[in-house]
Amino acid sequence: MRTPRDFDGELKALQDKTRDLKNREVLGLGELVIATGADSLSIDELAGALVVLGETKEA
Repeated sequence: MRTPRDFDGELKALQDKTRDLKNREVLGLGELVIATGADSLSIDELAGALVVLGETKEA
């Protein structure tokens, strides 16, 4: 007979992995902001840059 799967344990493992991936993503974005010097820009300058990038279409 097969042993039953531990769904609670698997769910907890997936939740832990998701949390770790989100934390790593946030840290990576923070490092990118610091590396590009974007941390010295104001919120308005960053918002304007995002608008320009959103309007720009590359072929």
